[in-house]
Amino acid sequence: MPVNFIGYIGFNNSSELHAGVRSRSLDGDYVRAALRVQEDGGFDRVLIPFGSNSPESQLVAAYGAALTTRLGFLVAHRPGFTQPTLAARQLATLDQLSQGRVAVHIITGGADEEMARDGDVGTTKAERYARSDEYLGILRQEWSAPAPFDHDGRYYHIRQAFSSVHPQNLPVFFGGTSTEAIEVAGRHADVYATWGETLDATREIVARVRASAARHGRSIGFSLSLRPVIADTEEAAWKRAADIVEQVRANRERAGLPTSGHTPPNDGSRRLLETASGLRRDKRLWTGIAQLTGAAGNSTGLVGTPEQVADALLDYHALGIENFLIRGFEPLKDAERYGRELIPLVRERVAALDARANAAAG
Repeated sequence: MPVNFIGYIGFNNSSELHAGVRSRSLDGDYVRAALRVQEDGGFDRVLIPFGSNSPESQLVAAYGAALTTRLGFLVAHRPGFTQPTLAARQLATLDQLSQGRVAVHIITGGADEEMARDGDVGTTKAERYARSDEYLGILRQEWSAPAPFDHDGRYYHIRQAFSSVHPQNLPVFFGGTSTEAIEVAGRHADVYATWGETLDATREIVARVRASAARHGRSIGFSLSLRPVIADTEEAAWKRAADIVEQVRANRERAGLPTSGHTPPNDGSRRLLETASGLRRDKRLWTGIAQLTGAAGNSTGLVGTPEQVADALLDYHALGIENFLIRGFEPLKDAERYGRELIPLVRERVAALDARANAAAG
C-alpha cells in the first residue's frame, strides 16, 4: 500500500508555540520558502487551510502551483459560501492549470461563531452536513455532466448548469466523526481525513467509514493528521515536547485563553479530548497540546527519534492509513527535518514491507 505525505502552509512561520492566538497574516517570503522546503523534502502535497480570517486558500494554491513543478495542493474549502457550480469550475480550472496536482478538503464547519463571521448565521451542524451533502453531489455532477442539468434540492436550485472545464485528477477529502459526517464521507469522499488518535480509536473510525462507503458501493482512502516531535534521542524528543507544552500554556495564559475545562462544539474534538485524558498513549502518541487547546484541530503528535516515529507511523499504515498530514511547531525548521530524516525512512520501510508481501504472495 502506498504512503503519501501532506505538509502544511499556514501563511506565516508561526504556530501555537509563538502566540496564544495564531496570526493568519500572509507572509509571502514564508510561503515561497515553505513551498521550496516541502517540494525539496519529498512531500506529496501541502494543505492550504481555510478560515474566516485567513487568506483565500485557492489563491494561495494557484500561486504555489505556479512556483513548483511536482508538489501537490490540498485546498481547504467550505461549502455554503460559494455556489457549488462556480466552486466546481474554480477547482477544475486550478486542477488543469496545475496539471492534476490539486485535491480539495471539504471543511463543513463545526463552530457557530466561525461560520457567522462569513455570514452563515443560524444553521445547525446537522443542517451544514446536509448542505455539504447536496453541495458535493452538485460539485461532482458539474465535473462530469456531458450535458446541461437542472437541480432542485433543499439548499440549491439550478437551471441548465454545465461546465466546459473538467478536472483531470481531483480527489475529495472529507472529515468529521459524527453520524452525519461519516454518512456524507461514505457517499462522496475519496479520502477520509481524521486526527491522530490511539490505534484502537483509529481502527474503529476506519471500520465505520469503510462500512459507510460500502453501503454506497464505494471504497475510500484515509488520511491521518499528526504533529511529530523528533530529536536525536528519545529523551531529547520528550523534553522538547514538554517544553512545547509549557510554552503553549504560557502563551494561552497571557492571552487569557483557557487551558482546561474545554467543551468543544464538534464531535471530532470531543473524541480527541477523550484521547488526551492521558498525556501519552500507545507507543508514541502525545496529547499535551490537545489537552491545553481543547483539541482544536490537528493537535496530537508522535514523539521520539526519527526511527521511533517512523515505526509508529507504520502502525497506523497497517490499519489502512496511506496519507499522513504532518506539520510541526516550528513550521519551516520542522518541515525541513521531516523531509531530511522522517519521510525517506518511512518510505524505505513501507517499500520493504510491500516487497516482502509481494514476495510472499508470488
